[in-house]
Amino acid sequence: MKAARIHQHGGPGVLVYEEVPEPAIRAGQVLVRVRACALNHLDLFVRAGIPGMKFDMPHVLGSDIAGEIVAVGDLCERVRPGWRVLLSPGLSCRQCEPCLAGRDNQCRRYSVFGYGIDGGNRELLAAPEYSVIQIPDTLSFEAAAAVPLAFLTAWHILVTRARLQPGEDVLVLAASSGVGSAAIQIAKMLQCRVISTAGGDAKLARARELGADHAIDHYRDDISAEVRKLTGKRGVDVVVEHVGVATWPKSLESLAPGGRLVTCGSTTGYDAHVDLRYLFSKQWSLLGSFMGTMAELHQVLQFVFRGQLRPVMDSVFPLAEIRAAHQRLETGSQFGKVVLSLPVY
Repeated sequence: MKAARIHQHGGPGVLVYEEVPEPAIRAGQVLVRVRACALNHLDLFVRAGIPGMKFDMPHVLGSDIAGEIVAVGDLCERVRPGWRVLLSPGLSCRQCEPCLAGRDNQCRRYSVFGYGIDGGNRELLAAPEYSVIQIPDTLSFEAAAAVPLAFLTAWHILVTRARLQPGEDVLVLAASSGVGSAAIQIAKMLQCRVISTAGGDAKLARARELGADHAIDHYRDDISAEVRKLTGKRGVDVVVEHVGVATWPKSLESLAPGGRLVTCGSTTGYDAHVDLRYLFSKQWSLLGSFMGTMAELHQVLQFVFRGQLRPVMDSVFPLAEIRAAHQRLETGSQFGKVVLSLPVY
């Protein structure tokens, strides 16, 4: 079978489309014929190399996976061959206290496809049965692959960490990203006013199409000044921050007294700073967010399957053209998810 692997860290040129052995499944695993796999910035980070992290080589990237069940292990009772499925990107031990309490994203052994173990940039993948979620026939494999990581992350940020309430004002950074496009839709579904940022008129228009009430050009405008203008100098109740140092100061300045900033990423750098005088005097809450739980994924998928939330796809590339797909995401020119498609057999 074919797979795209890295044998060393570096730029898109280190991605190699090559022949690899087919995986064997264990008793509690299923064999998935991968039909689509969406890219995330995590793929770019792992490909380039993460300081302090060591990855077994060769390594297969890809966290957002959709496909068909080919075979099931002897101990599998729930899943059947022929199912159209997506896979939960998060993997945990299923036995520790956080896992048993439903906080599996806090498991000490928590990992993600394409990060701790080989991911979905391959034709066949062995996966634990518990990670399998059946998808409706109305949802294409490409659209299904564009959902899990982005919508799970955005749901965990807004619903679990920020405890978003109807009628609140929300600032969503980077509408063109997977998390940004998902967060806009979720916040609007929860009856909130959404202000979002994007770069350029075309992306601003797309943000409004997704439901943003106001869109700010983060290249041209002063984000916090525009937010203050739109909210009568009050600021927003919640900021969805996943850009990092490039937007961190303006994100803080955009918060209302008692506001909550939730961060889940540091694409532009992680060395952010906080003036503690503002933190305590304005009674802000700064919250970290990492992925989400299996239960939360099932929650948000209900709305996706009903069509109330929709995945946003920028482009689809064949797996053999994975280098071009990485370059598309790396330039930041996309709006929504870049998806890899695999051939039908």
